[in-house]
Amino acid sequence: MSLYPFLLNPALHVKVWGGRKLETIMGKHLPTNEPYGESWEMHDTATVANDDEAGRSLGDLLKQYGHDLVGKKNNPAEGFPLLAKILDPSDWLSVQVHPNDEQAKELEGDPRGKTEAWYVLYAEPGAKLVKAVKPGTTREAMAQAIRDNTLENLLVYDEVEVGDVLLNNAGGIHALGPGIMIYEIQQSSDVTYRLYDWGRMDLDGKPRTLHIDKGVKVSNLDVIPPITHTAGNTLPVVDVVHCPYFVTLLHQLNPRNGTRITLDTHGEQFHILTCIEGEGTVSAGDTQVDFKKGQTVLIPANQGEYILSGTTRVLRSFQP
Repeated sequence: MSLYPFLLNPALHVKVWGGRKLETIMGKHLPTNEPYGESWEMHDTATVANDDEAGRSLGDLLKQYGHDLVGKKNNPAEGFPLLAKILDPSDWLSVQVHPNDEQAKELEGDPRGKTEAWYVLYAEPGAKLVKAVKPGTTREAMAQAIRDNTLENLLVYDEVEVGDVLLNNAGGIHALGPGIMIYEIQQSSDVTYRLYDWGRMDLDGKPRTLHIDKGVKVSNLDVIPPITHTAGNTLPVVDVVHCPYFVTLLHQLNPRNGTRITLDTHGEQFHILTCIEGEGTVSAGDTQVDFKKGQTVLIPANQGEYILSGTTRVLRSFQP
């Protein structure tokens, strides 16, 4: 059979720092009363919710459809190269850093490192994140501060509002604070070096492992990334983030901007569409997919043209 736009069921992840806003704000059904921190919207473990392939995981479909699904420039054996998430922290996430592609291959034998970007979906007044360490911090001083449980004194914090964007290039030191919900687009890699965890215990009552040596080694101590503010932009298409690994655009469909747009994978790029407001429809060939806030649709690489319509705001991520 031919591929078609897939409405996805995300893979939900319980986290010690998680909360319930994935349900109360994004409309997701959380199956237990545990703290859910991450909704993996588009990943090999997400499953199809519509039509003939319903119930199958994207990883399973990738084995069958290969380049038609993921695009000719990607290796299907390495899984989807991008991962889209929604995160809900009710407490500080650990302070983390990720290796670049070369470091990930050297240190972990993994095919890719991890550059990621955050788009703020919700923020309580005064909500903060960590985006770097203070200028002049040395690797030795950082390592000692981690061992002394005082790293928080060396961190650069910033307040954020809805629509703010932060690109965390590999090597960037970062952490999300409570009262923020984000959309995250990233290279699909699980290589995370935890530098600091605020002295907290995991759900099993034990301290979570720190990765001081590797984390300090891959950290870029010389960059403080800027936060981009997009909240006041009412254009039909808003540039959210561009980097060598992914592009994210915000499509704002309404009576003023127009309620219909034709998009195209050009037979080469899969597209990830995540609805952050309103509701809409994706139409391609004989397939029509209705979606609402908090839902994600994957457009296979070989789809070509398709139509996005509705009164809605949709984040669209793809490879450049």
